[in-house]
Amino acid sequence: MKWKVVSASMAVLVFVGMALSDSYNGAITGIKDGKVTFQKMKKGDDKKLEKDGDPIVLPVSADVKVAKRGKVDKDTKSFNAGDAIEGGLKNEIFEKIGDKGLNATITTDADNKKITQILVGGGKKGK
Repeated sequence: MKWKVVSASMAVLVFVGMALSDSYNGAITGIKDGKVTFQKMKKGDDKKLEKDGDPIVLPVSADVKVAKRGKVDKDTKSFNAGDAIEGGLKNEIFEKIGDKGLNATITTDADNKKITQILVGGGKKGK
């Protein structure tokens, strides 16, 4: 009986922690000294993406998860993590960020002070 209560308590803590974190869709515009600069994006009235506020600079956590975007979870309306990106933030795709940036979904910790997950992908190829 005790183990059921302990297990249920741990599950609640994990889900509450996940619920408190924030996710942002946007473009990574630079990575330097363990900090990621990204621009949040939103759909405008004409359904085209436009900048949402000023660029944000946040450090990455020591155990940041870097992966490709997977499929959309219809229940949470967010992207699942796909295949891990080899080398993490040291991968060559982060060294060759273009003028428009690199499309990504950024997830932060509960305090919005560190990046815990980066899911890269989306957008149209060839642009």
